[in-house]
Amino acid sequence: MKFSDYPYQRPDLNTVQDNLNTLTSKLEAAINYEEALKTVESYFKTIDAIDTQMQLVFIRHSMDTSNKFYNDEQAFVDKTLPLIESFTVRFTNSLLKSPFKERLEKRFGKLLFEKARLSQKTFDDKIISDLQLENKYTTEYIKLRSSAKIPFDNQIFTLAQIAPYTTHQDQKVRMHASKAVSKWFKDNEQAFDTIYDNLVKTRHEIATKLGYDNFIELAYDRLRRVDYDAKDVAGYRKQILEKIVPYVNNLMMRRKKRLGLKKLMSYDLGLNFLSGNPTPKGDRKWQVEQAIKMYDALSPETSKFFRFMVDKELMDLDSRANKEGGGYCTYIPDHQSPFIFANFNGTSGDVDVLTHEAGHAFQVYMSKNLIPEYRWPGYEAAEIHSMSMEFLAWPYIHYFFKEDTDKYKFSHLSSGLEFLPYGALVDHFQHEVYANPKMTPKMRKATWKKLESMYQPWKVYDKKDPVSEGLFWYRQGHIFQDPFYYIDYTLAQVLAFDFWKHNQKDPKTTWQRYLSLCKMGGQYSFVKLLNQAKLPNPFKEGTVEKILDPVKIYLDNIDDTNF
Repeated sequence: MKFSDYPYQRPDLNTVQDNLNTLTSKLEAAINYEEALKTVESYFKTIDAIDTQMQLVFIRHSMDTSNKFYNDEQAFVDKTLPLIESFTVRFTNSLLKSPFKERLEKRFGKLLFEKARLSQKTFDDKIISDLQLENKYTTEYIKLRSSAKIPFDNQIFTLAQIAPYTTHQDQKVRMHASKAVSKWFKDNEQAFDTIYDNLVKTRHEIATKLGYDNFIELAYDRLRRVDYDAKDVAGYRKQILEKIVPYVNNLMMRRKKRLGLKKLMSYDLGLNFLSGNPTPKGDRKWQVEQAIKMYDALSPETSKFFRFMVDKELMDLDSRANKEGGGYCTYIPDHQSPFIFANFNGTSGDVDVLTHEAGHAFQVYMSKNLIPEYRWPGYEAAEIHSMSMEFLAWPYIHYFFKEDTDKYKFSHLSSGLEFLPYGALVDHFQHEVYANPKMTPKMRKATWKKLESMYQPWKVYDKKDPVSEGLFWYRQGHIFQDPFYYIDYTLAQVLAFDFWKHNQKDPKTTWQRYLSLCKMGGQYSFVKLLNQAKLPNPFKEGTVEKILDPVKIYLDNIDDTNF
């Protein structure tokens, strides 16, 4: 059965409630361990069945946000998910109180129960209406962004479609394309401000109703960050600010020299080389064919996995009108199917996103037989698989880039370093916003500008460009949709560099380490997973500098003026 044939049926809320309440009662009435175990396993199957339908809505709505049927279904999901969470929290509460908890812990591991305890902290029936509002505002943001119609060069573009022009070799084309994008965000400034203001106030209200001082603490608990806190993250950001920002500033000076510019402007940052950025040498169909070759060569496991994805048509990669922006990977439990979503536009980003999301998809594919709570690790750990997969593709990357291969490798490695300050900026901004929920939209923009000058001092805006007013963060969907899920990418990027280093020397052993990591799924919290996988801890002072030194040496030994 192909993805398009996966049947969707709106879950009946009364039936869901009856089923989950019945399971809760059975768990409470269990007279022995065997009965309790059987009930918990039935609960997992029930959750999978519900999640299957929810994921089908999420995917199909993102594929076409103008589709009325799935618009209505997404609205239903936005209202229904908090109600379902109410039923599941009652079950996990009974799980925590079960007289057979000790034996169930031995069977499923302690992390399941740590997550259950956090679910008790982060949910209460009194916040259901607030959660519904949060979902509603998030969907409004998605629809607003995906509705973008940007006039440029006598054509109309989506945000994804205009991106290649912002990396054009002709500076005037880059400048005008960048300003066209900025104008669209400026024209919709009030809408973005209203949506985000509503989200911040709603999230703060939810936090205070649950007994938290602010949303920051709640967000960390929602993300199941059980073995590090905001102080650890602040210390990690400090490492980036002190050790990475100065080096990236040097990379930017090298770029300015490569491009032959007297001044590097914000609209120049999309272009790496005067000869043009590296690009894949074929269309979407051709790139998928190269990916099949690559994953066939990488390992038997990746070969089986990727051919499954292609045969079942579990990828939507083309950019088109009314399609949600960006890329993601999700999982459809009852079909044991990962799904990859992207917006190809002919740039090197096509290969980046394909290998990145394939890393997520491969991990969950290898963890498909674990219980639902363990199929995915936490966000920060999950991004290790995706970002490391980008580097594990290096021995085969010439399939895609041919004569541009060396150019791509330099660009890919340097852009990974350049991303770290931006990722820290996005995280720091959110900490400031939610620590001060009464900020006005004007104050938020001023805060962004201040932090941007700290983390990206090389970024110089044309004063006539609306984005200079502190609007850049509008385009970062995570800030609206997944608060505080962004520093995760930087943590994973640092650890992916560790995989890159080892893969340069010993690809076979590195692959086995990676495969082992994927099979662990989400059975461990982040720091414990690092220990299990023998990976360094980025929160420890000096770790970031130590891991990134080999990357700097590699880049410093390349004569990029030849590209």
